[in-house]
Amino acid sequence: MNDFNFYKTTETNDAIAHLTANETAKYIAGGTNIIDLLKYNLMTVSELVDVNQLKKDEITNLTNGGILINAFATNADTAYHPIIEERYPLLSKAILAGASAQIRNMATNGGNLLQRTRCYYFYDANTPCNKREPGTGCSAINGYNRNMAILGTSEDCIAVFPSDMCVALSALAAIVHVSGPMGDRKIPFETFHRLPGNTPNLDNNLQHGELITGIDLPAKGFAENYSYLKLRDRNSYAFALVSVATGMELIDNQIQEIRIALGGIAHKPWRSTEVEAFLIGKEATRENFAAAADILLRDAKGYEHNAFKIDLAKRAIIRNCMMALHPETQLTGAQPSA
Repeated sequence: MNDFNFYKTTETNDAIAHLTANETAKYIAGGTNIIDLLKYNLMTVSELVDVNQLKKDEITNLTNGGILINAFATNADTAYHPIIEERYPLLSKAILAGASAQIRNMATNGGNLLQRTRCYYFYDANTPCNKREPGTGCSAINGYNRNMAILGTSEDCIAVFPSDMCVALSALAAIVHVSGPMGDRKIPFETFHRLPGNTPNLDNNLQHGELITGIDLPAKGFAENYSYLKLRDRNSYAFALVSVATGMELIDNQIQEIRIALGGIAHKPWRSTEVEAFLIGKEATRENFAAAADILLRDAKGYEHNAFKIDLAKRAIIRNCMMALHPETQLTGAQPSA
């Protein structure tokens, strides 16, 4: 870890101005990922700008019936907030499926969106990694790639995005609020994160100096029919091999609206509006969900050690959609393997 300065502020504009003036400065809130990156010498900074004091109301009601979640609130506070539990239980379950209780007590909502991959080659500074050092190559493609991506990959990177919370936010069609040197803007969640392409070192579309200030959730939270399923090698403290967030609206078992988002399979949370459109108007049956899963995974590409994830993802989609029909039967803790 390199030496750096530490700057604490209580004003958003001050934080932005301070960081914008320094190309090698970074914001820090919970620090649950950035500290690891510093300790492993995967990141060097000249200064950390502490934004923890920018936290205001955890939840703000919006005039359109939705809510705005404060980016500086912790994952734990958000998951257990009565409004989230009642109106957006899919988000609550996804957050609680991630990390450990101690980490959720520290990690912030904004920071969750900015996590970096947990690819083992990214964390090994002695191996080539285009995400860590562009132009050096991707060790995972011909290496041990069991946990790697099967959709949206490129010749430069097959790493996956690790967040559970973001899979639910993708399904809920959240909007990310950011402030920066050029003012405020709103970024639809589907365009916030990036696929690797030939620039896998860029995880998202934030500009230097921009700060996530909130996450906007639309009024529709799919509180009647929802499910979050996380399949992993062990039931605790493990990142997903495949995760699925499903929310749907039904009338007499006919699908009026549905959202399906996947984690653990791509460089960003993966949502297919084509698949959702295919299911609208159809009966909520295992056969229709299986057909949708086939469409969603038709372009999937497996590598030597992770080809099993294609079938696993298909079965996870079917199972999770069926679970969403009866959310009261879901386990309150970690989900078992498929």
